[in-house]
Amino acid sequence: MTQVAHEVTGSSWLPFARRRAVRFLTSLWVLVTAAFLMIHLIPGDPVREALGMTASPDVVNARREALGLNDSLVTQYWHYLGGLFSGDFGTSLVSGTPVADLIGDRLPATVQLAVTAFLVVVVVAVPVGVVMAVLTRGGRRRGAELGFTSTSVVLAAIPEFLLAVGLVSLFGVALGLLPVAGRDAPGSSVLPVLALAIGPAAVLARIVRVELLSVLGNDFVRTARAKRLPARLVYVRHALPNALTATLTLGAMMLASLVAGTVLVENVFAWPGLGSTIVGSIQQKDYPAVQGIVLVYGTGVLLVNLAVDVVLALLDPRSTIREA
Repeated sequence: MTQVAHEVTGSSWLPFARRRAVRFLTSLWVLVTAAFLMIHLIPGDPVREALGMTASPDVVNARREALGLNDSLVTQYWHYLGGLFSGDFGTSLVSGTPVADLIGDRLPATVQLAVTAFLVVVVVAVPVGVVMAVLTRGGRRRGAELGFTSTSVVLAAIPEFLLAVGLVSLFGVALGLLPVAGRDAPGSSVLPVLALAIGPAAVLARIVRVELLSVLGNDFVRTARAKRLPARLVYVRHALPNALTATLTLGAMMLASLVAGTVLVENVFAWPGLGSTIVGSIQQKDYPAVQGIVLVYGTGVLLVNLAVDVVLALLDPRSTIREA
C-alpha cells in the first residue's frame, strides 16, 4: 500500500489533477454560457417584462442601453465574462442594485441551512446504519430489518416540499412548538433543517448498513474477531473505516442536492436565502438576478463534485492509477 501511494504521489497525481481541472473548467464554462444565453432565449423583452407594460419606450431603451443589451451578442458575452472575472454579476432589472450584493446578502443563509442539514444527515445516518448492520448481520432480526428498510424507503420518497408543509402543520400550527417563518427567532432553523435532512438521512443510513454488512464478511474482520478483540474495536476501528468510502461519496453528493433542495424549502419557511430570492426573481422577471443565483448554485455543485473526487483519491490512491 505504501508503494502504491508513493507511485500515485510521484507519477499519477499530476495527470489526475490535470484531468479534474479540465473537467471542472469545461463544466464551468458550459454553465456560464448557459446562464448568459438564458436571458436571450426567453421570449420577449426582459427589460420590458421587468419594468412593466406601462413603462415608456424611452425608459425601456435607456435601461437596455445602460445594461448593454443593445450591443451585439458576442460583445455582450465578452462583457459578461469580463464582469464575472471581476466579481460583477450584473445589475438587477427590478431594484437596480448589483446582483453580487444581492447574492452576498442571501448566500450565508442558504449555506447555513444546507451545511447544518448535511451535518444532521451524517450525525444521524452513520450511527443508525451501523446499529442496524450490527443488529441484522447474518440474517438476524428479520422484523427489524424489514421495518428499517420500509421506513427508510418511505421517508426517502417524500419530497422536501411535502415534508416541509407537514412539519409546519404539525410542529408550527397544531402544536405551536417551533417558529415556521424567518431566520431570527430561536429555533427557526429546526424545521427547515429537518425538512432537508430527513430524506437524505434515510438513504444514507441504508447505504451505511449495506456497506458495513459487506465489510463484516471480509477476512480481516474475521481475523480481528479471532483475536478476541472487543466488539467495539472490531466495528469502529476495523469495519467502519472500510465501509465509509461509498458513504462519503454519497454523502458529498447529497450536500449538492441539499443545496438545490433549499430552493423549495426556503420558500415554505420564508427563509431569507438564495432559494426564496430566485423564486421571487423569476416571478418579477429579474433575469440578471436569476442568472447570478443559477451560477452560484451550479458552481457550488461543481465544487462539491471536485472535492469528492479529490477526497476519494486521497482515501484510495489506486483510483488515480486505474484512470491513467
